[in-house]
Amino acid sequence: MPERLFHFSDDPDITRFDPRPPPSASSGVTDHVVWAVGEQLRHNYLLPRDCPRVTFYPVPSSTPADVARLMAGTSAGHVVAIETGWMPALRSGKLYQYELPTGTFEPVDVGAGYYIARAPVVPLGVITIDDLLSELLACDIELRVMPSLWPLCDAVVASSLHFSCIRMRNAAARDGENRRGVEIAAGAESANPKDLCVH
Repeated sequence: MPERLFHFSDDPDITRFDPRPPPSASSGVTDHVVWAVGEQLRHNYLLPRDCPRVTFYPVPSSTPADVARLMAGTSAGHVVAIETGWMPALRSGKLYQYELPTGTFEPVDVGAGYYIARAPVVPLGVITIDDLLSELLACDIELRVMPSLWPLCDAVVASSLHFSCIRMRNAAARDGENRRGVEIAAGAESANPKDLCVH
């Protein structure tokens, strides 16, 4: 288990988290649960809740070619990419970070930082994050801002890096296509589309 677990919300007044249905059956979780993210990957959620994002990092099994191509020489351990159009919301956004007791959770995807509890959870405390951009940039990440996330999403899904493509249902449409509704969270071994968690 990680040292700390968090849940991010727009609601400042949550006194208890009750288990809810998973966002999609393809998440691999079929019962009602409470979701949390581990401290190492909390940066994936320091963004407006509906903001689409592509996040990734190398693992020991990542190929040198993939690391060189996608990490592009960054000194950061992780990359978080968002669309240019979401920068105003990132600059003005606010989130409430709830810390949750680790003893009630079990890992469901450690590589993506996801943990679940099947019983109600009372938070240990909550803090307000009213400068998301500064909080994000204080983490071990490189922030990439680009007009479209789809080329990068396609590249990391096909790579040997660990990745999470989150809220992609809100991403701008691909050229010549209707807006797609997908969300992907997968490990470095999950380049095969049938292994992806797609919502």
